[in-house]
Amino acid sequence: MDSTPTTPIYFILSPGADPVKDVEALARSQGIDPNKMLHTIALGQGQDVVAMNKLDIGHKDGHWVMLQNIHLMPRFLIELEKRLDHFASEGSNPSFRLFVSSDPSTSIPIGLLERCIKLTNEPPEGLKQNMKRAFTFFNKEEIEEKDPKIKTILFALCYFHSVMLERRKFGPKGWNMRYPFSVGDLRDSAIVLNNYMETNAASGKIPWDDLKYIFGDIMYGGHIVDDWDRIFCSAFLNNLMNDTLLEDDECELFPFVEGKGVSFKCPAPIAYEKYLEHIETECPPETPLAFGMDPNAEIDFRTTQCYALFKTLQEIQPRGGAAGGGEGQGIQERIQAFMVRVNDECALDQNKLNIDDIASKLGDEARTPFQNAFLQECEYMNILIRAIVSSLQEIELAFRGELTMTEKMEQLMAAIFINTVPAPWAKLGYPSTRGLGSWLDNLKQRLDQLNAWKDDPVKKPPVTFLNRLFNPQSFLTAIKQVYARENMVELNQLTI
Repeated sequence: MDSTPTTPIYFILSPGADPVKDVEALARSQGIDPNKMLHTIALGQGQDVVAMNKLDIGHKDGHWVMLQNIHLMPRFLIELEKRLDHFASEGSNPSFRLFVSSDPSTSIPIGLLERCIKLTNEPPEGLKQNMKRAFTFFNKEEIEEKDPKIKTILFALCYFHSVMLERRKFGPKGWNMRYPFSVGDLRDSAIVLNNYMETNAASGKIPWDDLKYIFGDIMYGGHIVDDWDRIFCSAFLNNLMNDTLLEDDECELFPFVEGKGVSFKCPAPIAYEKYLEHIETECPPETPLAFGMDPNAEIDFRTTQCYALFKTLQEIQPRGGAAGGGEGQGIQERIQAFMVRVNDECALDQNKLNIDDIASKLGDEARTPFQNAFLQECEYMNILIRAIVSSLQEIELAFRGELTMTEKMEQLMAAIFINTVPAPWAKLGYPSTRGLGSWLDNLKQRLDQLNAWKDDPVKKPPVTFLNRLFNPQSFLTAIKQVYARENMVELNQLTI
């Protein structure tokens, strides 16, 4: 190993990753008994004392210590860094090793990051690469000694695992939520498959219903919380796990591809190397058809990929001054131009809505569900305007040297520079995918609609743009409430 007693290994966790099993396997390969000489502590409330105790034992006796989820206790990490400095000055047992793991986090001290060897394990991209990785997770000896039926079902299970992972790249078209499927699900499913096949070996009957339930509702289905996602998972397994898989010499794995010129078949039981060769040569180029999706699903995926690429290019462009040809604007000039637009063209600060004045014009008797919905919109608008104006004023004071520039200000300036809506404004605003310039124009249109209403708040506007409301559902509910009162109809029987 490249690590030393004073150089920990830091696992940056990807969704579904669990490095504990890998560390245990590494310990066995080094002649260390994980049950006696590997101390695994999941950090949380009260576990800092336990962790320090195990560190002292490991430092003294040459044991291995693994601290999981260190991002949950940032204060403890300062003490951990000091303890490692103390171990380095004293001299540790040569066999002592420290492993730490955490989600990606900004709370990890720089000193700890610098001394660690950092590792992460992201799933590869593409069905073929995921199939290779899934199948090679099982070693050659393990595959060769299996019953031919288990080999075939295991190959189909590797395909199912790859589909579950790769559908995530299609966003909501693939899964309604992003689930942390991992190789651990495949490992546990393979163990269950072996146990069930050994139990039913005498009868020779494959317990398909049991296997589909365990794979689709427990192992992988245990992550799934959306009903439609669960239905898809069950339907995909029903198409895959049945007698056809074993009866046909080469069963088709891709669903719904008849007459479309795309095919990937499950081979008859063959040697380990032949399976890998089959994946390499027979798996077709990447296509949504492999996942039971329409080919057009790739358009949205590639578009999202393109946006992400150009957003990254925007974020890494120089911001300190003008562009190379002298034609661009530096970050300060662009921020000041945006301030002029906010203050002069849109005049947001002068256009804040006086809710008390509007309420006094209405009175209690004139307030209908429509007026309540509009007053709510005014409150949302004032909160957003206040946040925009105050944050820009802080940046202007920082430019003058009257205020210290903070990380929060720098993040807001960076967002304005690349024409994206800053996160604090987006949180207080309305759902939108617009760029910052277009978003500001839309904000002005929303403000104009509210200003037109506030002049005569008792009167219902002849036209209301639903797409210029923060909460259009509230206005739609107001329509149903007014109609229900006027026509004596039950509210829960009305739809729009």
